[in-house]
Amino acid sequence: MSFRAIDTMSRPQYADPEMAKGLFEAYEYRVLAKTTFGGLTEKMGLGDDELWKVLTVLGNDSLEATVEEMDEVGVEYMFMDQNMLWSQRDSRLITAASVEELAEMADRSDGRIVPGVGYNPNRITESIERLERAVKDLGFKYVWFHPMSWGLKPSDSECYPLYSKCVELDVPVTIQTGQSAEPLTSEPGRPMYADEVAIDFPELELVLSHTGWPWTSEWCSMLWRHPNVYGNVGAYYPEFMPDEQVEFIDSGRIREKVLWATNGLDLGRHRAEFEELDLRDETRRRVLKENAVELFDL
Repeated sequence: MSFRAIDTMSRPQYADPEMAKGLFEAYEYRVLAKTTFGGLTEKMGLGDDELWKVLTVLGNDSLEATVEEMDEVGVEYMFMDQNMLWSQRDSRLITAASVEELAEMADRSDGRIVPGVGYNPNRITESIERLERAVKDLGFKYVWFHPMSWGLKPSDSECYPLYSKCVELDVPVTIQTGQSAEPLTSEPGRPMYADEVAIDFPELELVLSHTGWPWTSEWCSMLWRHPNVYGNVGAYYPEFMPDEQVEFIDSGRIREKVLWATNGLDLGRHRAEFEELDLRDETRRRVLKENAVELFDL
């Protein structure tokens, strides 16, 4: 199609794999490299001290190369967040980038990179101050939050200060839903836990990530039920999306609530596979671009 799409969820390490080094020092990411990416890790012959290199086959070696790829594939904006999680095994915070690094990437890309800030419910006051500074001073457009790495459900009380501040600042929050690729309990990732949040915060714009798989019907239900709940399709290549979910998106019931995203997977392959889904042209336009323009005020 002729228009340029918007990737509403990628990672800073897509533009610089070395930014993931700190993540792969944590137990959860070392396991992820040997499970989710196990085939690649083995094929590349990576040792424990170089597991982060598994990401080099998915992205680029520089921000400049990433912008060039965006031009080639037809992508106008790419969202990148701090990739902030809690390592339960190591009892420490892990991130791929600081807000300053993301702000610099946004500047160097002439605004093509759209930055997002993380949230640490163990340090609520500090996190709220960082969020406010990121949005007001640095132009950040959203929050990405991974409740399950803290062992939390999105409806737990530790999350509510984040939602209140996002309403005040008028920025959407994307929360991790679906199973965890890391060795974390996946139950908190059930999309249905957004039900209470959406009711308690009717002015909050909430994005449920990763198609909600394997609870895709719950994901569809939340998007259909609540006017303030959206969802993205990142983390899985479109060819693996369940037919029932694709049909539900195309039916019109949630066509205006779904956002295209890659979660750092190969940009060209992801868009090409999405274009091949059995969707109306109107649905493709809405998901690939128009919904993001409206939700994130681009």
